[in-house]
Amino acid sequence: MTIRPLFLLVLTLSTFGLASRAQELDIVFLGGRVIDPETGLDATRNVGIAGGTIAALTEVDIRGRETIDATGLVVAPGFIDLHAHGQDPVSNRLQAADGVTTALEMEVGVYPVGEWLASREGKAVIHYGATAGHWPARAQLMDGIALRHLPTLSPEEQSGLNKGEHAYRIATDEELRRLTDMLARGLNEGALGLGFGLTYTPGASRFEFLHLFQLAADRNVPVYVHLRGENSGGTLGAFQEVISNAASTGASAHIVHMNSSADEEARKTLALIRGAQDHGVDVTTEAYPYTAGSTLIQSALFDSWQDDLSDEDYKRLQWPLTGERLDTESFTKYRAQGGWVIIHGRNETTNEWITAQPDVIVASDGIPYLYGPAHPRGAGTYARVLGHYVRDRKALSLMVALRKMTLLPAQRVESVAPAMKKKGRVQVGADADLTLFDPETIIDRSTYMKGDIPSEGIAHVLVGGTFVVKNSQIVEGVTPGEAIFGVR
Repeated sequence: MTIRPLFLLVLTLSTFGLASRAQELDIVFLGGRVIDPETGLDATRNVGIAGGTIAALTEVDIRGRETIDATGLVVAPGFIDLHAHGQDPVSNRLQAADGVTTALEMEVGVYPVGEWLASREGKAVIHYGATAGHWPARAQLMDGIALRHLPTLSPEEQSGLNKGEHAYRIATDEELRRLTDMLARGLNEGALGLGFGLTYTPGASRFEFLHLFQLAADRNVPVYVHLRGENSGGTLGAFQEVISNAASTGASAHIVHMNSSADEEARKTLALIRGAQDHGVDVTTEAYPYTAGSTLIQSALFDSWQDDLSDEDYKRLQWPLTGERLDTESFTKYRAQGGWVIIHGRNETTNEWITAQPDVIVASDGIPYLYGPAHPRGAGTYARVLGHYVRDRKALSLMVALRKMTLLPAQRVESVAPAMKKKGRVQVGADADLTLFDPETIIDRSTYMKGDIPSEGIAHVLVGGTFVVKNSQIVEGVTPGEAIFGVR
């Protein structure tokens, strides 16, 4: 009897096992460059999908009901956006075309949480979820305004946003008790943490903020924070408030869009964050790869802009619906009308440095496209990082960039949402949320003049094993997105 080498026996059995399961595979991608940031895998593999899950990852030839040649394409985990205001079908399509498979509303959040999650069920192209929003909860408590999800309100609904008390008034002891109960109720309904837009609610005291950090710590959920505005003790002071609250309560904290919050102080603030991490504070941050920001022109952030500014100052602002740069007159007109405005003025050298940092998560802060063109970041963030900064500028490696887009955001959320442990990876048993792109052609196409142009170079995007982008085209009529719930 011939004795076969052990490795040949193993290979034969492995091949037989895969062949016997071939009919069970729904989709197979052959010969793609599979990159998995958790294991460090970067190699040519065949990927088999069955029932919404990655069922095979192998060098052995496999076939499925549908078999696609992925030669020349990177097979990556679907991109996870922690900061996506475009929670609507129009925005979802552009997000999917940019490789995003999960888009979460963590900064502003929503309220009531259960009602909002139910409203999106069966209608979402990509996965969705949200924090319990401090701003909308405050609006409901103090002014009886039901914001639910503020960014996707109509322009008419948004126009009176800061005419009530919720943005500016300090909460009484009784209101703070009720606000705490409201946000706790949101956590019970599946929120992924607490979301704060402090620059938009200057009436929220430091004690109120600290008190709600304690709620997050008690419930073991993260806090996502847009820092206080210019009059809060300077840039470092705003960062220090969050880190101090996290250290004193034990809560986890995530600081949104470090680039727009820190600007030229970015090196100092990132050193502050890293130092806190080294001493056991659970704090993370994110950035989007653009030098311009965007927000609602009627918000409290612009209150100080009405004091003795020149037309040159106002030219930093651009109205995305027309492309015009503003002046004193148009600023006053649009502020009364309400809507999204683009804010120019940051340095590209600093922007590239931030984008290249391996521990700064990529997140879009994407503005909704529900009512027309907006800032391009909601449509092009991920393709811009991969095309401009990885391929063209060589500011960071492909593996590092994908880790910042997939594994790091999944890990930020998975302690409160166990479902995220199966996302952000290309591994057998992981969810089949996948993005396949051509590293030689991927690029963003949206501009500040026209912010709703789909990205290029992304060939296929799957959400739970369902194509939402196929052969670089949006697939019509599919809504496989599911809610990401926090532990209730």
